[in-house]
Amino acid sequence: LSLSYLVLENFIGGRFVPCGSHIDSYDPSIGEVYCRVPDSGPQEVDAAVAAAKEAFPSWSARSPEQRAQVLNKLADLMEAQLEEFAQAESRDQGKTVTFARTVDIPRAVHNLRFFASSALHHTTECSQMDHMGCMSYTVRSPVGVAGLISPWNLPLYLLTWKIAPAIASGNTVVAKPSEMTSVTAWMMCKLMQQAGVPPGVVNVVFGTGPRAGDALVGHPEIPLVSFTGSTATAQRITERSALYCKKLSLELGGKNPAIIFADANLDQCIKTTIHSSFNNQGEICLCTSRIYVERSIYSEFLKRFVAAAKKFKTGVPSDPSSNNGALISKEHLEKVRGFVALAKSEGGIVHCGEGVDQLDLPERNANGYFMPATVISGVSESSRVMQEEIFGPVTCVSAFDTEEEAVSKGNGVRYGLSATVWSSDVGKVHRVAGRLQAGLVWTNCWLVRDLNLPFGGMKNSGVGREGGKDSYHFFTEVKTITIKH
Repeated sequence: LSLSYLVLENFIGGRFVPCGSHIDSYDPSIGEVYCRVPDSGPQEVDAAVAAAKEAFPSWSARSPEQRAQVLNKLADLMEAQLEEFAQAESRDQGKTVTFARTVDIPRAVHNLRFFASSALHHTTECSQMDHMGCMSYTVRSPVGVAGLISPWNLPLYLLTWKIAPAIASGNTVVAKPSEMTSVTAWMMCKLMQQAGVPPGVVNVVFGTGPRAGDALVGHPEIPLVSFTGSTATAQRITERSALYCKKLSLELGGKNPAIIFADANLDQCIKTTIHSSFNNQGEICLCTSRIYVERSIYSEFLKRFVAAAKKFKTGVPSDPSSNNGALISKEHLEKVRGFVALAKSEGGIVHCGEGVDQLDLPERNANGYFMPATVISGVSESSRVMQEEIFGPVTCVSAFDTEEEAVSKGNGVRYGLSATVWSSDVGKVHRVAGRLQAGLVWTNCWLVRDLNLPFGGMKNSGVGREGGKDSYHFFTEVKTITIKH
C-alpha cells in the first residue's frame, strides 16, 4: 500500500534530495493519508542555506531584466499546467477545484509576473545639499538568503507571493511550505530547471514548524524571515530571531469586522458578505467573522443572510456545484466545532450550519473534514467566539445603534487585519474607514486587491507590509551615500 503514496523530496541546490524520515499528509475530503512529506530538520536546512549562499553572488549580479525573464518563464510553465496544479491544490488542501482553478493557481502565476514587472520600475532617492557642497543618494541591495515560511490555506498563492519579490530583488531563498500542503510547492520545484532558475536560488525544505521552521528562523546566516501564519507562531519566530536582529515580515491572523449601515445596498452586501465569511471554508486571514448590522435592518439582514448561507453548498471538492470543500485537518475541524459548541453553551443561537443542517456526502467522503456555513447570533463581545480567530466557515452577527458603537465594536479585538464597511453615504464611508484599526478596509466590496499597494495588519495581525514597493523594500537593504564635491 505504501507504494501508492506520493512521496515528496526536498529541493536543495537544484536537485531533489530524499529525506530519511517523513510525515503523513492527509486528503481532507476523505480523511486519509495520501502523501508522505519530508520531516526535515537542522541538517537539511543547513544544506539548503549553503546552496542559497553559494548561488547568491551570481544571481544578485544579474540585471533585473535577466531575473524577470526567469520569473516570467516559471509563470508560463506553471500556467501551462494550471489544471494539474489546481487538482493537486484541491486534493491537498480540501478546497474546491473551482476555487483552486479560478483563485489560487491564477494568482500564483500572477504573483510571479507581477513582481517580475514591478522589480523593473523601482528608483532610488537623491538629495542635494548645495549649501554644504554635498549630494546624497540611496542605493538598495539584496540582503542575501531569505527564509520564507508559508501557510496551508492558500499554499502556492502565498508561497509565490514571497518567493517572487525575494528572488526578483536578487536574493536567494530557503522556503518552507506548511507540512499539511506541500504538494504544489514540490510540483513548482520540478519546473525550476526548465524555467532557468539557477541551482540554489530557490531551495524548498519540507517539514514541521517546530523542526524545520525552527532551524530556519534560528539560522545565523538567514538575515531576514517572511512568515504568514498564526500570531502564536510569530511570537516564537520573534523570540528565535532576537539573537540575530533579523528583519521580519509577519502576516498574521485576523478577526475581521463587517459594519453594515441601514443605507447599505443589501442585495450586494449579502452576496459579498456570504463570500467574505465563507470562501475557501472561511480559511482566509481576510475573512469576515464578525458582522455588525444597524438595528433598524438587523432582523431583515439576519433572515436574508441565513437563507443565503443555507444555499452556500458544502460538498465534494471536485463537484462543480460545491461552494466549499473540506477543512484542512481533523484537529482543525474539531477546533472550529469547539467554537460553535462554546457559542451555544453561552446562549448563542446557531441559525444554520454546524449541528443544524445535515451534509449530503457520498460514502467515500463520509470521513472527510466537512462543515457547512454556520451563522451565529446572540454572542457577547467578550466571548472567545468574538475575540479569537476561528478560521473556519463561522460568522457571528450582532446589532449596533450608532456609528460610534459600530467603530468601537469593530476595534474591540486584539487583531487589526481587514474590515469591510457597507453604506451608500460617502462621508460616512470615509469617516468609518479612517477610524477602523485595520491594515485594509474595503467599502461596499471585499478582497479587491491592487498588488502595488501595501498589504498587512495592525496590532496582533502582524509587522510590516507586503506589496509592490513594500516587498521590494523588505527584501533589500538601503544605504545612504553622501559625496562632498
